[in-house]
Amino acid sequence: MAPTDEVATIRQDHKASKRIFSKMRWGLIPYWAKDASISSGTINAMSETAAEKPAFREAIRRRRCLVPADGFYEWKRVVSGRKQPYSIGMADDGLFAFAGLWDRWKDPAGKVLESCTILTTEANALLKDIHDRMPVILSPDDYDSWLDPGETNPAHVADLLKPFDARLMGVYPVSSAVNSVKNDGPECALEVQPESSRQAKLF
Repeated sequence: MAPTDEVATIRQDHKASKRIFSKMRWGLIPYWAKDASISSGTINAMSETAAEKPAFREAIRRRRCLVPADGFYEWKRVVSGRKQPYSIGMADDGLFAFAGLWDRWKDPAGKVLESCTILTTEANALLKDIHDRMPVILSPDDYDSWLDPGETNPAHVADLLKPFDARLMGVYPVSSAVNSVKNDGPECALEVQPESSRQAKLF
């Protein structure tokens, strides 16, 4: 998935005690935005400041969601100056869910568009060598609390927005095929030897 693509989301119905699955555009467009261009800078939201930022402060109070995934990618700069991509997920290859926010925007023609963002936090011990930030991954035990429409105080869910347990996660290098959104096959997630290791064998 790339920014502006549709991603899967799960949210709690405010009127009925059930959860709703829907697809939303990745890159949050606040309900008050004049146009959709703002979404290019809102694919992620820092959990530490989301409650203060105009684009996110209403959503974190009233429109929280889950963004299910089976992995994500991050890039690390290597000796050559290029960036080595890594696939990151659960150690058991299981599904998980990011903490997300969503909003509903209406364009000038009256068309309604729902969009979302993924919250980030500081990197855990497994990922800090690759990047200083990581998406907020919620424990399944915390899904109810995060989705609770009755909880409108961001401070009461702030403790959920922490680095996920590194011991439950796994990471491995993948090829540069993932660098292009044109590549959308299993080759993007195949493990390879990292570039730094390949270079070492030349000397």
